[in-house]
This record gives sequence, C-alpha cells and structure tokens, in this order.
Amino acid sequence: MAAPALLVLFGSQTGTAQDTAQRVGRQAQRRRLKVRVLPLDGYNVADLISESLVVFVCSTTGQGDPPDNMKNFWRFLFRKSLPAGSLSCLDCAVLGLGDSSYPKFNFVAKKLQKRLVQLGAAMLVPVGLADDQHDLGPDAVIDPWLQSFWEKVLVLYPVLSEVEPLRDDELLPPSYTIHFLDEKTDQNQERNGTDPDRPVPSESSPFPARMLSNRRVTDPTHFQDVRLLDFDISGSNIQFSAGDVVLIRPQNSEDDVQRFCQLLRLDPDSRFRLTPNGDAPVPARLPQPCSVRHLVERYLDVAAVPRRSFFELLAAVATSDLERDKLLEFCSPAGRDQLQAYCDRPRRTALEVLADFPLTTAELEPDRLLDLIPEIQPRSFSIASSLKVLPGRLQVLLAVVRYRTKLHRPRIGLCSNWLASLDPEQGEVLVPLWVKRGGLRFPPDRDTPVVLVGPGTGVAPFRAALQERLSEGKSANVLFFGCRSETKDFYFRSEWAAMMAAGKLQLFTAFSRDQVRTRPEQTGSGSDPVRCVLSCVCVQEEKVYVQHRVRERAALLWDLMNNKHGCFYIAGNAKQMPAAVCDALQFAFQQEGGVSAQEAEQMLVAMEKTGRLQSETWS
Repeated sequence: MAAPALLVLFGSQTGTAQDTAQRVGRQAQRRRLKVRVLPLDGYNVADLISESLVVFVCSTTGQGDPPDNMKNFWRFLFRKSLPAGSLSCLDCAVLGLGDSSYPKFNFVAKKLQKRLVQLGAAMLVPVGLADDQHDLGPDAVIDPWLQSFWEKVLVLYPVLSEVEPLRDDELLPPSYTIHFLDEKTDQNQERNGTDPDRPVPSESSPFPARMLSNRRVTDPTHFQDVRLLDFDISGSNIQFSAGDVVLIRPQNSEDDVQRFCQLLRLDPDSRFRLTPNGDAPVPARLPQPCSVRHLVERYLDVAAVPRRSFFELLAAVATSDLERDKLLEFCSPAGRDQLQAYCDRPRRTALEVLADFPLTTAELEPDRLLDLIPEIQPRSFSIASSLKVLPGRLQVLLAVVRYRTKLHRPRIGLCSNWLASLDPEQGEVLVPLWVKRGGLRFPPDRDTPVVLVGPGTGVAPFRAALQERLSEGKSANVLFFGCRSETKDFYFRSEWAAMMAAGKLQLFTAFSRDQVRTRPEQTGSGSDPVRCVLSCVCVQEEKVYVQHRVRERAALLWDLMNNKHGCFYIAGNAKQMPAAVCDALQFAFQQEGGVSAQEAEQMLVAMEKTGRLQSETWS
C-alpha cells in the first residue's frame, strides 16, 4: 500500500489546539509524509469522503461548544441527511484538548468521535482527552496518544517503515520566507489593520471603537484593579443582546517590542514581504509589505508562556552545546518536571526564555519567527451594558491581571494591562473590536422570573441583562452578588440600589472578607419576594460566599423555580463556585420541595436541558 497523505484538521479558540495540530504535522514531515494542517472551517468538509487518513484536534469552549473556527464544519457534520456509511473509507483519530475543571470536559472531542463512527469512519486509536489540570499539563496525554497513533499508522502502511525519517535535530524548512525591503516604515500606514467600511465588524475586519472612558471601580486601597471601559460603537452596525461577548485582540507593550528587537538584532522600522513555502497562505492580519514593529507589536505573542514546540525549535537551531542540551532536556519526556518548574508554573514568557538563551536566540533567522511564536489571540469579555439603555455604547467590566510568582518581575495579563494603560483623556484612543453571540440567553416573556448568581466580575453579563429587562418592563429579577468587601469592590452598588428602590430587583450580597455574616431581612410592605428591599443583621463572624446566600433563600428559590418556572443563571470563576451554587440550589429543592437528592439532581439536569439553568464560567 502506498504511503498516505495525512490531513490534520483543528478547531482552536486560544491557539493550543492549533499548536498541537502543527506538532502532528511536523511529525508527519519528519516521516516524509505529505501533510496538510488546516482549521476545520478552512477545509471543504464535503471532501472528507475522499480522504484516507485524518487527525482531528479540537478544544471545547464555553459550556461544551465548538471553537469558532470549526462551527461551520460542526453544523455540516451533524446534518441528519448524511448517509450512515459516508465515511467508511476514512481512517482517523480524534485528540481533544480540555480542562477538567469545567463540567463538559472535552465534550466536543467526545461528540466528534461518536459522530464520525456513526458515519462509518474507522478510529485508529481511542479518543485522546488531554487535560490542562494534569500535573504535567496536556502533554501527559498527548505524548503517549501520538506514539500510539504513529504505531497504528505504521501497521496500516508498512511502506512507511522502509523510509528513513528525519532526525529530531534536523531542521524542517520554515513555513515562510521573509524578504526585507529597502524602504522604512510609513508610520501612518499600519495603524489598526481595520476596515471601518465593512458592514458587520468581524475578526478579519474589527471596528475601531473610540474609548470614551477607562474608570477604576475598585477602591484605590483594594489589591485588585477593576475597570469599567466605555466604548463608542455608533456607526459600526454592531448589534448585541444581553449575554453576548465582545472580542478584543491586544497589543504587546512598546518595552517588549524593543526588547524583542534588541535580542534578535532587528530594526523595528524595517519592512519586509512574506512568501509562503508551502500550502499555507500569508496570514491575513499581516499587511504586505509589513514592518517588523507591526509584526512584533500586533501579531507575535511574545508575552505568552511558550509551549513545548517553542523549545523544540530552539533546540534545533542551537549551536551552543550547553544551551542545546538544556533545551533538549526540556523537550524530553524525562524533562517534563523541569520544564514545568522553569516555564509553566512561574509563567515565564517567550521573551524571557529568549533572553535566558542568548546564544541560541542570536542564531535565530527571521524566517523562523512565525513558526516559533504563535499569533496573539483575541480575548473575550462579557458585555456589561445594553443597547436599549445605552444606545451606540458598549461597556466592559475588566479585572486587570497582575500577580507574582518566583520570578522577579510581576506577571501581567497582556490584554487587561494593555486596555488599562489606555487613557482617552490624553487623546483619541481606538480599540479594534467585534461582537459574537454569547452562551447566555434570557427569557423573552415578561412574567418569567430570573435568578442571577454573579460574584465578582461575573456580574457583568447580568448588569446587561438587568438593564435590558427593566427597559422592557420585566420586574421579576433576583441577583446574588458576591465580592470581598462592601466598601472596596461592590460593583454597580448605586445601580442595584436604584433598581431595588423602584421595586424591580431583589438583591442578596455576600462579602467574603468583611468577616461578618449577615442575614437578609425583608423590610417595607408587600408580600412579593421579588419586590422586597433588604436590610442586614449581623449574626456571626465567618467567610460567606454566594452559595451560602443561595442556600439561605431556599424557600424563595423553590417558589421561583418550581411554581413560577423561573430561569437560573451562574457566571464567574469556574473553579469551585458554579458547583457549590448548584449544590445549594439542589439543597433548596430537597428542603423546600421534599424531594430526594437524586430527584433534585434530575431537576437540575432537566432545567439545563430546557435552558432554564445556564452558566458562563471561565478559569
């Protein structure tokens, strides 16, 4: 049997699945196989019936959703009209990349594998379920999975064993060639890479929104810097509803651009043209010609924690014995712990690694840069405002990420710190952005009550929902909000007070670091629990979280969920809060409804299936 051509298709939201797919592609090249590596939506899925060998690499986003660059493929593959044996000639394998802290761990990979089998495809190896939470990261699953895959391929295609593979220290050709030009950069030519005339802003053509304000909403003495960003989107044709998200692609700092160019001895103002050396097209976001400054500032993710492929390429170009040996050690299975200790746990950036290996960095040719360093990925933020209340505006509640590890310099989030650094009072600030549908959807009818549980910045989509619902005359609203301190990070406090005074909101709060647990008591007239105003009575000293407040209001929640068929929403950190809140809701059903634990759990499952229980969480 002749050697097959391998097709590697990926669905990637943050770039991790793409990096893994490219790793499979490099392994195929070393085995001298013809290989293509493509995003799933960049491939004509109708051609799948004529493929013989395919690897699918996909992540899971949101609450079990496929990544944006495989949604068209996903819809096609799950058409009921597809014949059962349409992929009977296909040998394939599915590798999932996920995070077991989410309830729908690797849901997309599992569902994809099941559907491919339904269509007649033969699975070469069991579906791989890589986990970010593993002590050694996703490679703990990926490495043995790939070994099993290639062993199976060699059995199917014995001719491959007759081919001498390339050695690991032999460099593969770069994906692109950089041709430097004589002229320097025109500073006015490469501003945002946007086309404001495009009817609907998208990733390929974001809208340059003018920042109206950048206001800190936490107390100056509070450790966490949280901002409310306000953008003018008038004239953009952007439409969104409560629960939708805005995407923003950040830029590297000027300091990092300068440091990178110095390390690689590049002139930031020099210009070049990019020529692909294979099937891959020139990246759409890079203008032709392009400046080095534009490439480093807006495209290369030099502030990211590098993946293992980064170290593999550095090791291949290294000529210093000392540096090469260390890089090879990091790339080996035996060196996983050392790589974790050096890079992953302290969150060392690609730029810092290049500085730690100066002799190897000096050997890097510019042609290798796009293979070495991945593209900056857009960040998603829940929209915190409603167009019905603030027409032509879009607001974001942003926590500025800054923390310390064993490294001397603090670790910072690229996007949050870039956005926080922008000051519209010093001159016009334009931020390219676009909007996509989010995972939360709210009931359209006026009488369905909603219960919103949003601690910290998780309250952002619920502010948008409450603005929207109050503008539509919907008054059956309950909000559970939690933060550290009533005086330091109680977001939108005055807005909630106004809604409560108008009889449109019932609010329950949990201040975990104030060390005083409070019991809400109803004041004022009226028996409708959705329209009451609360006062607080000190009971005892302990930390209290939103799940405690949910448990305390068991009678109210049973009435709203069981008798009035309300909807329940959770947004915030994915670590422990969502599960604890669901446990508290299940407790309410048991206590007030007299149902068993199993029956209460089944009620939650039924609510989730019908859209009455929704969550938007992140790690």
